[in-house]
Amino acid sequence: MTPEEQDLIMDLAVGLGDGPTRTLDEVLAHFGESDGGALALRLFQDAMERQDADDVEMALIVHGAADASVEEFLELLIELFPAEWHRGHEDIVSMLGTLHSPRTVPTLVLATRWVPEHLDFDDCRALAVKAIWALGGIPGPEAREALEGLRDAENEIIRENAVKQLARRRRAATG
Repeated sequence: MTPEEQDLIMDLAVGLGDGPTRTLDEVLAHFGESDGGALALRLFQDAMERQDADDVEMALIVHGAADASVEEFLELLIELFPAEWHRGHEDIVSMLGTLHSPRTVPTLVLATRWVPEHLDFDDCRALAVKAIWALGGIPGPEAREALEGLRDAENEIIRENAVKQLARRRRAATG
């Protein structure tokens, strides 16, 4: 993707001051697409093939602007998550969390144990916390067992959040 195309997509993002300065239709027209989900998928696949971290961010922006379904991106996101070469790990965990799917459990568990190099500074373990909250929203035994396994984690933040999610699941089940 050219720097001009990245700028075009960045104009879809809401900045600190003003809102978006481009419409999704303008971006779609530039790329010769009529569907934002299809463009996001194409951008993700291209970014993965070239291992381009900036283009993963562009694909995430297009996906969000298009309000595309996450379900159709599930396998791609699961494959993309553990790659060290990008910086979209937190966004991917957030997207997977919206699915409430047992298929996401292994990836979410990985997100509680692994700290990508670009997040090494984060003592609050935001990635892990997002993953734990996502696990808390997934019905079924796989997610419950994953949370139970995190109750004994070495990291206090992970332990506390796992306990909170298990308690929340119990409250929801009883009532």
